[in-house]
Amino acid sequence: MRIEKDKMGSCEIPKDALYGINAVRAQANFPNSAPFHKAWYKAMGAVKEACYLTYEKYAVALHQKYGEKIPISLIDSKIITELKNAATHVAQGKHYEHFIVPAMQGGAGTSINMNINEIVTNVALKNTGKMPGEYHIIDPVEHANIFQSTNDTVPTALRVAAMQLFTKLETSINELRTAFEKAEQKYREAMRPAYTQLQEAVPTSYGKMFSAYSDALSRDWWRVSKCFERIKVVNLGGSAIGTGITVPTYFIMEVVQTLQRLTNLPVTRSENMMDTTSNLDVFVEIHATLKAHAVNLEKAAADIRLLASDLSKHNEITIPEKQTGSSIMPGKVNPVIAEFIISSAHKVYANDMLISSLCGQGQLELNAYLPTIGDALLNSLDLLIAANNTFQTNLLEGLQINSERATQRLYSSPSIATALIPYIGYHKAGDLAQKMKQNSITIFEANDELKAINKEKLEAILTPSNLLKTGFKPGDVDRDMH
Repeated sequence: MRIEKDKMGSCEIPKDALYGINAVRAQANFPNSAPFHKAWYKAMGAVKEACYLTYEKYAVALHQKYGEKIPISLIDSKIITELKNAATHVAQGKHYEHFIVPAMQGGAGTSINMNINEIVTNVALKNTGKMPGEYHIIDPVEHANIFQSTNDTVPTALRVAAMQLFTKLETSINELRTAFEKAEQKYREAMRPAYTQLQEAVPTSYGKMFSAYSDALSRDWWRVSKCFERIKVVNLGGSAIGTGITVPTYFIMEVVQTLQRLTNLPVTRSENMMDTTSNLDVFVEIHATLKAHAVNLEKAAADIRLLASDLSKHNEITIPEKQTGSSIMPGKVNPVIAEFIISSAHKVYANDMLISSLCGQGQLELNAYLPTIGDALLNSLDLLIAANNTFQTNLLEGLQINSERATQRLYSSPSIATALIPYIGYHKAGDLAQKMKQNSITIFEANDELKAINKEKLEAILTPSNLLKTGFKPGDVDRDMH
């Protein structure tokens, strides 16, 4: 064990631990097991690396301008190099097991920043042959936190992590949309009754149904693509409240550009860093986009689940069987993929409420709840990426529709009579529907009895191509044939 001290006393730390007293106190103060998001952890490493790279450039600029008469003291270049190398490790996800601060916490993210500072410092110490905790050589605050604040590094890292996940979300939406487009083409003329209020309505097709889901996903993709414009604006260099206090002007002007090059993300420095530090409405806005996407996923998954359920006795649509559905009922298989998607959507809705309410809890120059807001945002992104991927690979790609059975059922559905209204009028079409319903017969059989329309004309009207066209033209209606 080693002993670390702060102004509140001392603490025993495992000898080889890369975390320090700040992280241990946070772990004790915030007793929950929810892990801090690894993407955010890695983004913190990238932000730290950008800060050390910028510090190196700043030191060079000072030497060029002042020579040996630099008016401020500089950290030894070897220390900055080691910190930079250690930050690169964190950006790669290394040493994550030494990040012990949980996701749910108080303190606006100070514990996040300090745990990272401790890891970076102790990795740098070990790489120079020293022991973790020898802070008289490299210090977590004096050195690792140089020209930084919790209030600019942590939210900047959150935005970096979110942009990386938004990129994955875009891809997953497009892949699912493409899968729906393929289903649309495959089942373009697989006819079915549409349903309004869970009652049979008018003729349509499974292809039309899939096209509606595809267009909804297109809107989702467009909205997600716009989120980058909102979250690319960062306050790195703004220090505690966005004024840049204790930070050199050179550093403020350079550090975001350095982060941009390092991450290949379009991060840009805020024109009003106080606004970016204190107001988190951007997270409310972008999460609303995630909520809209969750709604569309839930709708599509719930529809498919309903149509493939045992409540629908027509057996037109079958979904892949993925796992045993019961420990007591033999042969039972449940629609678990659809249920996962629906459950994920509702977790996103819950996160949306959490984010909205906590973003409104910001007070004066800072919002103390950024860690919880960020965790909820990244959680929603993870869930939606997973939901899209499993929807595509485990539900949609194995979905099968019996087109012949579906078309025959439509001809037995009284809803098919709606297509005849332009030709024979509402009342005669109603007579056909009533006859079909009372006798459980097809529309062709009902028409044979009622003679409502010429048989050849009826067959022409009820072809899939005619039923699926948009509207009708006056010339299509030949009342001499009824």
